[in-house]
Amino acid sequence: MLPHTPTRFIDPALLAGLSHLDLVAKTVVDGFVAGLHKSPDFGFSQEFAEYRAYTPGDDLRHVDWNVFARTERAYLKRYRGETNSQLTLMLDSSASMGYSSHRITKLDYGRYLAVSLAYMANQQRDAAGVIVFDDDVRNYVQPSTRQGQFMRVAHAIEQAQLGTRTDFAKPFIHFQQFLRRRGIVVVISDFYEQPETVINTVAPLRFRGNDLILFHVLDPQEIRPKLKEPVLLVDMETKDALEVSPEYAREEYKPKIDAHIDGLKKKAAAANVDYFLLPTDRPLDAAMLEYFLIRKGRL
Repeated sequence: MLPHTPTRFIDPALLAGLSHLDLVAKTVVDGFVAGLHKSPDFGFSQEFAEYRAYTPGDDLRHVDWNVFARTERAYLKRYRGETNSQLTLMLDSSASMGYSSHRITKLDYGRYLAVSLAYMANQQRDAAGVIVFDDDVRNYVQPSTRQGQFMRVAHAIEQAQLGTRTDFAKPFIHFQQFLRRRGIVVVISDFYEQPETVINTVAPLRFRGNDLILFHVLDPQEIRPKLKEPVLLVDMETKDALEVSPEYAREEYKPKIDAHIDGLKKKAAAANVDYFLLPTDRPLDAAMLEYFLIRKGRL
């Protein structure tokens, strides 16, 4: 059981009834903060930017060896004037993100997560921006702290439309062209790509001193399908069709999806990239709370 968690969390389906994403963000973050029993000032500056990961060439004298002893990862303590963060959200809007077995699609859930993180960054006066992508960059709002930035980011997230196939290479090349300073990069996707391809594409950002976080958004039926009779499944990106029996879902599909998730998790860890699985029926404030507590080493 998580420490200090509230007794009730917000069902993602309820968020779909809110009229604007800024209301979604405030609702989720308020629930998250209540669960954390912290001031609303808790956010990226205090939690993420207090340390940054070691990159080759950094002065070893600044490594926090106490943190290294606990985590076996090298982090540099930042100076007081360096603690404002730059957050870039990368939201996958490929066709497969439109799938849902209940009221919330993966894209909707990704929208809610992205806007909530942008809201937190805004509360901390950190620079936040967003890239919406499928097989190309569909929208880009450069990170900034200027007035009205949160609403610009929220508008871009809200306007995200389902596209075609996912291509991680193009948006990451695009991002690196505009990257001017170290920061936090959050990738929100269903990651229907080989784990090696995903990690090999995103890992170079780590070499430049960025904190990289992968939020793996999947529908519960994609993780544990419950079939009572054979069904015809159509790939939302390729339009390929496959007839699937309950036996296949139970005996063959389950090991495959488990291996895919495990492969992403292990390869991310090996590359010093954070990975977190989020089923779309999970209350978002509860999921954010668990993730932040894990990151703080409190579990």
